[in-house]
Amino acid sequence: MAGKKEAGYDVLRRDLKEGTLQKVYIFYGEEQYLLRTYLNQVRKAVVPQGFEEFNYHRLAGKGLSPLALQETVEAMPMMAQSTLVEVTDMDIFRLDEEGRQQLTALLEDFPDYCTLVFIYDTIEYKRNAVMKKLCAAISAHAVEVEFCRQENRALYRWIQQHFAAAGHDIDSATMEHLLFTCGTMMTNLAPEIDKIAAYAKERRITVADINAVADPVLDARVFDMTNCITAGKYDDAARVLGDLLRMQEEPIAILSVIGRELRRIYTARLALDGGKDRGWLKEVWHMSSDYPAKLLMAAAAKVDRKWCANAVRKAEELDRRMKSERNMDAAQELKLFLMELAGTR
Repeated sequence: MAGKKEAGYDVLRRDLKEGTLQKVYIFYGEEQYLLRTYLNQVRKAVVPQGFEEFNYHRLAGKGLSPLALQETVEAMPMMAQSTLVEVTDMDIFRLDEEGRQQLTALLEDFPDYCTLVFIYDTIEYKRNAVMKKLCAAISAHAVEVEFCRQENRALYRWIQQHFAAAGHDIDSATMEHLLFTCGTMMTNLAPEIDKIAAYAKERRITVADINAVADPVLDARVFDMTNCITAGKYDDAARVLGDLLRMQEEPIAILSVIGRELRRIYTARLALDGGKDRGWLKEVWHMSSDYPAKLLMAAAAKVDRKWCANAVRKAEELDRRMKSERNMDAAQELKLFLMELAGTR
């Protein structure tokens, strides 16, 4: 059986296309939108419409014993050729030895009429190589499918298709702004695209449409904040920080992103001083798009190297203090930190 980890996604797509689903799949990874999309395709392929009540079984993995799973898997289909069993968050590598042996035996003698999908949602799926027999059974009898963040080309195509389905067009530059603002996870992008498409008055989606209704991810909000600081707009920066704190973002998490953005701006300043272009900056920070590199170069042009070095140092100092000092008013310290940065421009 095909089932190499790195090829699992391609194996699944081929299986669905050819209508030759394999018996056991393990679905995991951060891109839950893709996971749910393909799970739905598997469901439609295995269980005839109208027969779900008898042949579609969903089980919670927590506390589920391999014997109980076996009973469900071995239940014969009713008025159909096959059954589907979905198990969510069963930590198979935390089973005791007897449980592992039972699961291994099930995988090695799996009924032809059933498709089993292990789904990892709130817990991580990670092989434990010490459990050699279970790992060997998984390699031989299951397809591990990791749903990763999509590369830009696939993501652009998906975004265009979603807007087209809603009667809209979007160009590459506007897509880059969308990804910068809302992140690159399909799970987050899908509802944002729906909002933007519903709001837009013209066929062509604009940056203004995105800015009007999209909810920016933390990285985008923090970039707006640091960009305001480098531009000398402390009031605007403080307003963004206030919004984040009202949204109950943790100060230490905000500071972590601020520190990273300040380091990126510092790198961009070094690039400007060294006569390097944004392609160099993009390579240093492993960026998949020119768009954030262009924004960083523009922000860095407003400050000098000394300011950048001082800002990075102060961010590191505050980070250490937040992690070590008890009873600190972290939100207030963060506000004072921004004031201090603005005052040194």
